[in-house]
Formats: sequence, structure tokens, C-alpha cells
Amino acid sequence: MGFGAGLEQNHLLRALTADERARWLPHMEPVELPLGRVLHESGCTLSHVYFPTTAIVSMICVMSDGFTAEVAMVGNEGLVGISLMMGGETMPSRAVVNSGGQGYRLRAQLIKDEFERFGALTHLILRYTQALITQMTQIAVCNRHHSLDQQLCRRLLLSLDQVPGNELVMTQELIAAALGVRREGVTEGALKLQAAGLIRYARGHIRVLDRTGLEARTCECYAVVRKEYERLLPQR
Repeated sequence: MGFGAGLEQNHLLRALTADERARWLPHMEPVELPLGRVLHESGCTLSHVYFPTTAIVSMICVMSDGFTAEVAMVGNEGLVGISLMMGGETMPSRAVVNSGGQGYRLRAQLIKDEFERFGALTHLILRYTQALITQMTQIAVCNRHHSLDQQLCRRLLLSLDQVPGNELVMTQELIAAALGVRREGVTEGALKLQAAGLIRYARGHIRVLDRTGLEARTCECYAVVRKEYERLLPQR
């Protein structure tokens, strides 16, 4: 039995060895990841890890006053639930689907057992973790020092890198929650990008018309994150 075409869309799953694929395949569960679905809340024990294929999941920190900010995003390059391999059973952030699509999930104990074999998968996940830390660090810097217009372009470009095609299924409300800004600010920014011919936005769908134009408009943070993913995860 082959490793399904759907599984191949996730870069970590595609990089598994033949033995790992044989062990995992019977346990991989396809799941729909609709826009806005919460995969886990902050502090909850993780029962599964998720491998998005066409969806994007935001890791959101929620403050006691209700304010939110995105600390990382996971698409087809990785997995949701990395803390399980780092010695923890919970995540300090909320995981919410920011761009709807599909993915797979695997029981937490199975991936923990696989990680503890200290084989090829262990090294792969450690490299992915380093790339994820780079993304978190750069998002923190970007949110502090760059304009909302640059942040919006950076986020759209990072999203494009994690889904097939040039269309994103996400709402302005979720983008605003991710960036930690008011919805009106995202609306204004999206209208500017649309007027410049870079995107087309309608009813929760964003189609990128000019990727090169977005890259020229964003800050250096996007390039830093992209280069680190390409260095650490060459199969991407």
C-alpha cells in the first residue's frame, strides 16, 4: 500500500523513511480543518498532533484582557503539537485554523514513541523546531518594529508558502486576531493591496495576483523566515 497522495502534500510526512511510513500509515486519520476551528486551547493536554496539507493553523496567545496575537503559523511544512516531542504535554497557545482546508492527525503517543527512537524522524523534527523558533522570533520583531502594511504582506507571503496555489481561505477577523490589531486596520490594509493590484479579496477568500509585488512591499522578516525553512527543511 503506498503513502497516499494527500499525505505527500505535507512536507514532513513526505520526508518519512519507508519504515516510518509503514508504521504510521494505518494510524493516520484524514480530517477536515474548517476555517475557525480550534484544535486545542492553551494549557490543554494534547491527544493528537495535526499535519496540515491544505490548511493553515495559527498559534495564538490570548491575554487575560482578551487581546490576542499570533506567535507562529503551521501549514503543509510541519505539524501542530511540537511540544509533545520537547517534553511537554500541553501548549501555551491556542491553535486555531486560520485558512480552511484539510490535514491528517496522529495519536500523540505514537509520535512520541517514534521520536524517542532517535532515528531520522528525530533529526527532522528538531530541524523543523528550529525553523519554527526562527519564525516565532521574527514575528515578534516584525510586530514590534514594522508597519501594519508590512506585517500584512509578510503574513500573506508566509501563508502562501504553506498551501498549494495562490488562494487563501481566511477572514479579516482572524487576520486581525493574528496580528493583534483592530479589524478596521486589516480592512484598510487589504483595500490598499487590492487597489495596488496585488490581491483580490472577497467573502473570506484572498487571491494573490502579484506575489513579486507583495515581496517588494514587505519587510525583511519574510525573507529571514523563508531562508531558514529552506536551509533546515530542504525537502520543502
